[in-house]
Amino acid sequence: MSTQELYGMDPGEPLWQVPAAGSARFNWEYDDGRERLLSLYQKGKDKQWDGAKRIDWDLEVDPDNALGTPDEALTLFGTRHWAKMTEKDKGELRRHYTAWNFSQFLHGEQGAMVCAARIVESVPDLDAKFYSATQTMDEARHAEIFGRFLHEKVGLLYPINDNLQSLLGDTLRDSRWDMPYLGMQVLIEGLALAAFGMIRDTTDKPLPKQILAYVMQDEARHVAFGRMALRDYYKQLSDAELREREEFVIEGCYLMRDRLRGVEVLENLGIPKAEAMEYSENSEYLALFRQLLFSRIVPCVRDIGLWGKRLQEAYVDMGVFEMGNSNLDQLMAQDEEVAEKLDAERFAVEEAARVAEVAEVIESGS
Repeated sequence: MSTQELYGMDPGEPLWQVPAAGSARFNWEYDDGRERLLSLYQKGKDKQWDGAKRIDWDLEVDPDNALGTPDEALTLFGTRHWAKMTEKDKGELRRHYTAWNFSQFLHGEQGAMVCAARIVESVPDLDAKFYSATQTMDEARHAEIFGRFLHEKVGLLYPINDNLQSLLGDTLRDSRWDMPYLGMQVLIEGLALAAFGMIRDTTDKPLPKQILAYVMQDEARHVAFGRMALRDYYKQLSDAELREREEFVIEGCYLMRDRLRGVEVLENLGIPKAEAMEYSENSEYLALFRQLLFSRIVPCVRDIGLWGKRLQEAYVDMGVFEMGNSNLDQLMAQDEEVAEKLDAERFAVEEAARVAEVAEVIESGS
């Protein structure tokens, strides 16, 4: 079925064109590179995987409860509308929220694929070009997986959120080669990682847990790549140049915070926009969710050397300043461990089943 037929809202024109900016840079030095980046490139090659095989797509998913979302996490919970809703209505609400969240993941992953390809083109260092090439493949795989989940298991999609589209457009239109790193690797990927992790760690549904755990294993490398490249480069910039990038981060963080309301879902289900925005703004769960989503961004921004007074004040205003002390390396190591543990558990069960099957065949033969 065509994706256009599955959109719950009109997505507009099917093709979004962003004018290219900046130069394509070639580097004729093939025997030089930073050991850390080349090591990450090797890991990127070693860790390639096939989403059609590693993920168990035979697992059944209830579209009306794909993530096991509790009632308290739904924005309408406790409002005048909630009391009128039947169980079927609540299931439909869950389905739309799942579709909205995973649609934004899908659109973001396509954006990451384009940005990674742009980095290959524009970054001056060959070691960074090498790693970005592996990331481009990773992001293609992620877009494939999220698209398949929405098509086959949920049966509903949402268009890209206006704020996400705005930040993605700003990132791609900027001619400076470091901006795809900053906009995508730090802001959009950092936010996505936190969102993935919150769902991965709370869902009791095996298929979305697999998808998010394996995608996060890749994304941990991507954020490490952005940190390495930008930390080295930003040491060379003037105070004025650093302030320009801090302003970009501030604007991007406010856009991302305001993106996470899901107002489109409530509008699509017949709630007036003003009322939908009020419910979203007053939701305690969404307020906590929005705050925790910056757990990956704030320490990364600080780590790469963007920590001026204006930026710190913005994070105080958002209520996320203390997250600058989070241990990013520990979080990334945990992402790797969760995926490997999930693999070990899954394949141990499959191996035990195969052993039991062989034993049964032998016994029946005897």
